[in-house]
This record gives sequence, C-alpha cells and structure tokens, in this order.
Amino acid sequence: MGPLTGDSAEYGKIWRRGFDLALEEINAAGGVQGRPLNYVFEDTQSDPKQSPAVAQKFVNDPRVVAVIGDFSSPASMAASPIFQRAGLVQLGITNSHPDFTKTGDFIWSNSTSQTDEAPFLARLAVEQLGRKRLAVLHQNTDWGKTTADLFVEQARALGAEVVLQEAYLLTEKDFRPVLTKARDAQPDALVLISYYNDGALIAQQIPAVGLDVTVLAASSVYSPQFLNLGGAAVEGVYTVSRFHPADPRPEAQQFVERFRERYGTDPDTFAAGAYDGMKILAAVLNRVGVDRKALRDGLEQAENLETILQGATAFGEDRRLRNPRFVPLVVRGGAFAIWNP
Repeated sequence: MGPLTGDSAEYGKIWRRGFDLALEEINAAGGVQGRPLNYVFEDTQSDPKQSPAVAQKFVNDPRVVAVIGDFSSPASMAASPIFQRAGLVQLGITNSHPDFTKTGDFIWSNSTSQTDEAPFLARLAVEQLGRKRLAVLHQNTDWGKTTADLFVEQARALGAEVVLQEAYLLTEKDFRPVLTKARDAQPDALVLISYYNDGALIAQQIPAVGLDVTVLAASSVYSPQFLNLGGAAVEGVYTVSRFHPADPRPEAQQFVERFRERYGTDPDTFAAGAYDGMKILAAVLNRVGVDRKALRDGLEQAENLETILQGATAFGEDRRLRNPRFVPLVVRGGAFAIWNP
C-alpha cells in the first residue's frame, strides 16, 4: 500500500521497481516454500485518510500474510492499529517517525528512525559544513515536526543557533513569505524537512527572496523527481541517504547492475528499501511458513538477514533493523553524488 497517484506518486513508482526486481529473483529461486510469491499494490496516495480502508481490505483477505507500507509515516501510522489488532505484519520501508513501530509487535520497519537520521543531518550541517545559524522549514505534519525537533535538538547540542523553525502546509505553493522570514533571520544554512516535490518548489523560490545560503534537506528528497522538478535550483543541495549507486560493496554493486539492466536507470534508497523489504519477508516466510503469526515470530528470531541497505543484519528490540548506516550526498552536475569533506 502506498502512493501510485497524487503528489507522492513517484515514490510508489520507485517502490514498484524494487518490488518487481525482488519478486523475479524470489520466484526464480523457487518462491516461498515452493510456491510463487505475489503482491497487490493498493493506491492510498500516502494519505492517512485513505490508508485505514486499504488496511482493513488487506486484513479481511486471508491470502495476505504481510503488508508493506504505507509511504509516509502519518499514513502508515493511521493504518497500524488495524494491522496490530488483526495480527497482520506491517513492514514499513520508509517510515522514519520514531513512534512508528511502537503500536505493537506486528509493526516492523527496515527504515531508519529519525532519532538516527536527523542527528546525522545536523552533524553534517554543523560539524562538516561548519554552519552555525540555521533556518529550518518543515512540513506541518507529525513526521515533519518530529524530524525538525530532533534536528534542532542535535544542532543546538553541537553549538549551532536555530534562528528560525517554521512549518508549512503540504498544499502550499507560494513559499516566498516563509522564505522571506528565513532571509530576515540571517541564517548561513537553510534546512528543509520536505519531500521531493515541496523541496524542489522551495528551492526554486529561494532566489526570488534574495536568500543565498547553503541548503540541506531530509533524505526524503533523494529522488530523480527532486532533480527533474528542481533543475538548476537544487544544484548544491546536501542530503543524506542509506544508499547510493556508487556504494562499492559487492552486494550493492550486483543490485545496481541488475536494476540498471531491468530499468535503464540507477536505483535509489527507496528502490533498495523496497527490494530489501520484499526479500526480508520472503526469507522469513521460507523459514517459518505462510502464516501471519509465524511471520511475526520469525522476524523477531531472524538473524543475518541479507540486505542491500545494511548488509547482513537483524531486527532490534524496537523492531527496526540494527546499526543503520548513512552517507552524505550533494547534488552535483544535476545528479546526486557522494559528498566527501
């Protein structure tokens, strides 16, 4: 379940590529206990008003043994109580809100928490880029505010001054008023807790208010659409990611090669996370059988799960994968590149 239409549709498109590549490999290797694995992708537009109905539909279908999604933390968390009550595993592959897995023992995630990512972004801004006066703009959602608060907390602990922290609506199109407030606060860096579409739109409007500072953004902008929509305006924007196609690890390069052969383009974190999510579920189902509760127990007991994002890993007590890793990126020459100090 996730966005196939609406403002976040590109994420769903990328997910589907990761799912399909994983599914081809799983079924070519014999499927799950000798049976082919299939999936159904229901469109929610990543909307918390739509995700509960889709969750109930999946709960009521006995063929469904696990659910991946939704994309946004608000949409996923709106559906989580339904999955928990029914005893159906929900695996969040992009849900970084710290509270996502706290609904119960059927809620799992191979996404990192913002308790890990936001401080990494703050260290990039303050320690590595040397920025000391930060203006933070964030989506007016629970995810946006929580991520911004975690970033601000770490930035202040590192000695930076947060000269502005301002929320904006997801429906906003004219960001010049809030960017003017940011300019007047005299920051040396602007931090965007945004998705690819709103982040690109903000970046395009920065020159209109005469704001000339370093721009950093949450990992959710790491999408080809951020580059396509933002054009020259996003050149030089810094972000963080758990994956980049230049990752030298053999398993990462094998994945990149297969993805390029299949789709003619490079994978990003969202494609790798979708691929990993499908592979994790298949691996555990192969061990424990096609049963909802057995899957929950199997995820808890699983060790040495092979992933693209983190190598061999396992779930911790918080039902997230242990020891997340991040890499700093910068937009250079119209593409995301690994940034080295």
